[in-house]
Amino acid sequence: DNLTKKDYQSYVKKYPLLEKENLYVLNDVDKEVIDKLESILLKPSLIVSGLERENVEINEDSILAIQSKYQNYLDNIDESLVNQMNVSIIKSEYEKIGVDLKKIQINYIVKTAIVMISLALLIMVITIIVTFLSSKIGSKFSRDLRKDLVCKVMDFSNKEFEEISTASLITRSTNDVQQIQMLVIMFLRIVIYAPIIGLGALAKVSGEAMSWVIGVAVLTILGLIIVLFVIALPKFKVIQKLVDRLNLVSREILTGLPVIRAFGNEKYEEDRFDKANIDLTKTNLFVNRVMSVMMPTMMFIMNGVSVLIIWVGASKVDMGSMQVGNLMAFITYTMQIIMSFLMLSMVSIILPRAWISVKRIGEIFDKEISIKSKDKPLKFGENKGILEFKDVYFRYPDALEDVICDVSFKAYKGKITAFIGSTGSGKSTLVNLIPRFFDVTGGKIMIDGVDIKDVSLKDLREKIGYVPQKGMLMSGTIASNIGFSEDVKDYKKIKDSAKIAQALEFIEDKTDQYESPVSQGGNNLSGGQKQRLAIARAIYKNPQIYIFDDSFSALDYNTDLKLRKALSEVVKDSIVLIVAQRISTILNADQIVVMDNGKVVGIGTHKELMKNCDIYKQIALSQLRKEELGE
Repeated sequence: DNLTKKDYQSYVKKYPLLEKENLYVLNDVDKEVIDKLESILLKPSLIVSGLERENVEINEDSILAIQSKYQNYLDNIDESLVNQMNVSIIKSEYEKIGVDLKKIQINYIVKTAIVMISLALLIMVITIIVTFLSSKIGSKFSRDLRKDLVCKVMDFSNKEFEEISTASLITRSTNDVQQIQMLVIMFLRIVIYAPIIGLGALAKVSGEAMSWVIGVAVLTILGLIIVLFVIALPKFKVIQKLVDRLNLVSREILTGLPVIRAFGNEKYEEDRFDKANIDLTKTNLFVNRVMSVMMPTMMFIMNGVSVLIIWVGASKVDMGSMQVGNLMAFITYTMQIIMSFLMLSMVSIILPRAWISVKRIGEIFDKEISIKSKDKPLKFGENKGILEFKDVYFRYPDALEDVICDVSFKAYKGKITAFIGSTGSGKSTLVNLIPRFFDVTGGKIMIDGVDIKDVSLKDLREKIGYVPQKGMLMSGTIASNIGFSEDVKDYKKIKDSAKIAQALEFIEDKTDQYESPVSQGGNNLSGGQKQRLAIARAIYKNPQIYIFDDSFSALDYNTDLKLRKALSEVVKDSIVLIVAQRISTILNADQIVVMDNGKVVGIGTHKELMKNCDIYKQIALSQLRKEELGE
């Protein structure tokens, strides 16, 4: 642009081959050719520049003298310096012919800056997307994991619940799942990203003379991580067990608070909680102190490596075998490699605890279910309404002796079969064998001639309406507890069930009636109200077998009498089993089974047992007068 038209024409006339070429760019020339040209042209260029600098007469002797002077330097010169010298020489030639190099450089900087800013913005957008997606994936993963975990626990029998405590199951389905969720998010955001950065930087510096510095840094970092893992990993397992313990103590205190206050035992319970809390705190502090060493040590290694690179590289720069720019680039790439390890070390802080959580949750999934359906279960046939215990024995897991011994009887639909006996005689254990909360260790339990072990658990439990000793309610509403669903539509059936269970009066006295809230465990209701709602829930199901496990104990005599009378009218096509402590509850039962030390010592009606069973007679006389017993 700075040449006049006359000068340009004379230049093209002198060098006609350059008419179709840019002055500072060779078109369609292979890079290998350019590299060879640079190495060939460097020596004469240096000789010419040396002659000009020393201002000597140009002849054969002066050229040989200059060549001899620069020969040793030319033999040991670094390739990067060759390029730099060529650039300097060519730059001076451009300036001589009037090329505006400043404009070219500014244009290049602007274009490069636009590309870099665009890439930075793109990386920012990608980072936001990765963060969003990793959080979403982690959340959905933990959601599915919790769902599978709860589904697995729902299949547990009492044996599995005894092996893994409820407090531990709560911790595993909350805290442990949270640890795994954090690990998944960190894996997607860092573990995949960091190696890409590290390997990319390593590819750039591989083959350099100072690559050994990176090896020293990496080995030092790996050694540090291994040492910290060896020290901290065992403690993470202890932490999770201590969290279980703290959860257990907290639940016991909160559940038994009225009893604790009644006995003035607050100080003891505070000390018990304090011990569990302090044990967890001390272990957490130890682990955090150990892991806190990692970050400052990493920074020390990073800065130490920078000093080492500068110290080693300075001599190379001084000798001319390395440029300052190359040294700075080497430091930058090395820092990227160390930073990738630094990011991985952040994951290593959470990895041990998450790994322990994975193992704890894996224990639940690997737990063999002791009570389960057969692969090809049978189906119940016609509803004959016969329940039979045939030579039944039962022993609790790991117990030394049987708690149920050689029990045999039959119960029929439309008839009430009652069980009575002293505390610990095995009444509740016996009826809990019917829904297979435990499996018999000997003999058979049959419904309509089919062994309950041969049918699916779902089909078996569909036939049963179970009311436990403690009226267990769920948080929700009265309607959802009776219908056992949040989506209850048949309010007439709910009302009828409540009426039979003698719960209508207290429900309709409430402002919201059936939509009145029920707190967790039914803590906003009295014991009698909870029992009546639990009975209404069984009636709503309209099962073929009713099991009332001492379910009338919290009811007064009049309510108990009304309830049993109303109940007798709706269970004509069902088998009714009642476990009772009070003789008054079972006086009119069609069949009474008297239990003592796990054995049946008498079966019959009230009148028959008063004549033939001394144990039953003693229980009856201890509770009611002879007149009340009909004697």
